[in-house]
Amino acid sequence: MAGGDGSLAAAAAVALERDLPFVCIPFGTRNHFARDLGIDRDDPIGALAAFHGHERRIDVGAVGDRVFLNNVSLGLYASFVHQLQRKTRNRLMALLRMAPAAFGRGRRPLDVSFDLEGRREQHAALVLVANNDYRIESMADLGERTSLDEGRLHAYVIEAVSRRALLGLLARAALGNIEEAEGLVELAGERFSVESSQARIHAAIDGEPAVLETPLEFEVKPRALRVLVPPSGSQGGVE
Repeated sequence: MAGGDGSLAAAAAVALERDLPFVCIPFGTRNHFARDLGIDRDDPIGALAAFHGHERRIDVGAVGDRVFLNNVSLGLYASFVHQLQRKTRNRLMALLRMAPAAFGRGRRPLDVSFDLEGRREQHAALVLVANNDYRIESMADLGERTSLDEGRLHAYVIEAVSRRALLGLLARAALGNIEEAEGLVELAGERFSVESSQARIHAAIDGEPAVLETPLEFEVKPRALRVLVPPSGSQGGVE
């Protein structure tokens, strides 16, 4: 599949169902999955070398019957994606465009709770559920994942905070040091559920807007997806 993360996820779901090898050709806006797979995002033609490369098995995430390669966002960032009129690669501009969502309707805390290994969280401004662990730099421009076959989901939760603290969060995110933000909670596990008083909730699945019915059931499918990658050295691909 040649496309961005959202398009790749749709094709990967078919490959997963039929146990076929999947080839990623980065041709979208940010191409986070290609980056984490070790493929040069600026060389889609070079990625075609994967057809003569070798196979890896990597994890995929699932929320209900929807497959995701990267992550699912709820709350502030999901509101931003649903309101977005045009996309940008620039981190600062992305955060500036997130501000109206942060201080408008999107700022309202999520009336959700999720159960992860016995721990429950409520009233979050933002929930991001990731397939494997991210080095979080910004909710608008995530850092790289250290692994694609860890076999765990990671939940990054920004608890509902004051308007002042939320402004500080956006400033830290723009500077790339979101890990120091007030109210950031990180949890990990193989599966968990998200409950809400709302029957349907806005989400962003691999950066694409979606509306999901609650409760949301998340799980990781360890090493379920067969992926072909370019031969070692042809694009700097890593195992």
